[in-house]
Amino acid sequence: MTQTTTQPAAKATTKAARTQWLQDNGVYVAVAALLLFNALFTTNFLTVGNFTTQLVQAAPVLIVALGMALVIGTEGVDLSVGAVMALAAAIIPLYLGAGPLMAITMALVVGVLCGAFNGFLVAKVGIQPIVATLALLVGGRGLALVIANGQLVQLRDPSFLELGTGDVLGLPISVLIAGVLALIIAGVTNRTTFGRQLVAIGGNRKAATLAGLPVNRVLVGVYAICGALAAVAGVLATSRLAASDPADMGMLMELSAITAVVVGGTPLTGGKVRVLGTVFGVILMQLVRATLIKHNLPDSIAQMIQAAIIVAAVYVARERR
Repeated sequence: MTQTTTQPAAKATTKAARTQWLQDNGVYVAVAALLLFNALFTTNFLTVGNFTTQLVQAAPVLIVALGMALVIGTEGVDLSVGAVMALAAAIIPLYLGAGPLMAITMALVVGVLCGAFNGFLVAKVGIQPIVATLALLVGGRGLALVIANGQLVQLRDPSFLELGTGDVLGLPISVLIAGVLALIIAGVTNRTTFGRQLVAIGGNRKAATLAGLPVNRVLVGVYAICGALAAVAGVLATSRLAASDPADMGMLMELSAITAVVVGGTPLTGGKVRVLGTVFGVILMQLVRATLIKHNLPDSIAQMIQAAIIVAAVYVARERR
């Protein structure tokens, strides 16, 4: 009787271990498999020039995904990141005459204020994150269009445009900024009291409150950081485009960021933040899109594959629970 009871339990334990391994390491295996596929079947894919192009395109997505990972770590979500990018793009031409530093600073201030507003609605007012950030998703882009008079504005300041086109020792500045921010977010998450509080709140918000943790302050801070990172992504994307285009800037960026975070192993239920997994999640989605383009498949196919990947990632997370 004991042996009969033990066997199902052992099988369940083995399945849980496999599921956990898949969630923790699946994104790395997928990236390696995709690189191997391209090495065998895609001409001129594994070149320095192509990799540089892919990294430049992925950099803004990674920056937004880092902020999204922190928010999801608190069992929340921020649907307004694309709108914040659009607001940052709309603000830049207004202050670029006073210098690139002033324009970038004002864009970051707007991003922080937008994020803090989201955090206030979630932490203080008690609105569900998906509802609180949905309001800014709609209203933020509308405000950006009003600020820009609904027009695309060409930018010609060489110092500002250098952010999107320049490099340091052959490494594009945008990629360098994304890498530095990834290291900072990893350090904040793993080595600071704020990071530990963030994870604790995501794991059990009620218990964190009873334990005396500054729940409201941490939540507002997390959303403010997410807004600031979205603004950074908007600045870099605007610089690379050499134009302020609030109508299209950051469109569907929230979906790309959520996909990268979930595929990277950060559970939607909160309580955990996987920064390295998020980085590889962004790389995976960029490689998928680039591979399909190289093989002359339409972008709609890439979107369907992206949807299938996120469904699979959420299913694996569900099985683990």
